[in-house]
Amino acid sequence: MIRKRILARAFTLIELLVVCAIIIVISAVVLIDNNKFGGQVILENLAYDVALSVRQTQVYGIAVERFGQSTFTAGYGMHFSLSDPTHYILFADLEGTGVFDSGFPISQTYPTGEVVSPSPYTLTQGYSIQSLCTVPQVGGSSTCTPVTTIDIMFQRPEPNAYISAAVTGAPVSCIQDLGFACNYEAQITLLSPRGATSTVVVDETGQISVQ
Repeated sequence: MIRKRILARAFTLIELLVVCAIIIVISAVVLIDNNKFGGQVILENLAYDVALSVRQTQVYGIAVERFGQSTFTAGYGMHFSLSDPTHYILFADLEGTGVFDSGFPISQTYPTGEVVSPSPYTLTQGYSIQSLCTVPQVGGSSTCTPVTTIDIMFQRPEPNAYISAAVTGAPVSCIQDLGFACNYEAQITLLSPRGATSTVVVDETGQISVQ
């Protein structure tokens, strides 16, 4: 009788250990999936933040908010560059080039040059811009060509986007060379620390989406 009780207790202990092991394995799987899901949610939210920033730029461009001057002629743009993959810049096109001029003179009138507050925007927690590409208007190709910079300009009164880009060196202005340098589409691909990606797409018609 005593022997049977000992065997019964030992069997119960083994069952308990097995159950604990199963719970540990399931908990580990759930935590891993939860972290992965949480990272994907953060990435998507970040992509929508970038899209909303571009939309804000579009509103600035259509409304032509005055930028330290007595007229309302300045267009507004968003600048992305692979040389600085954790920042992107909202700028006022004070020189009328359609692209961001980082060397624009800083003065009392323009204390931040062409940069508009609260820009530059920062990508944190290990997220960054993975790649940039554009679909050109010339050449008849629908392939998105990799580029190093993208400048998306909006200018009153139309909501259309003027998309300029550079493969190497300085960007070619879409506004200054409408027949050659404009692009149909811009794609900004964001990268998470786990390697997931999400892409913000801006069309020349002013449509903005997240893929």
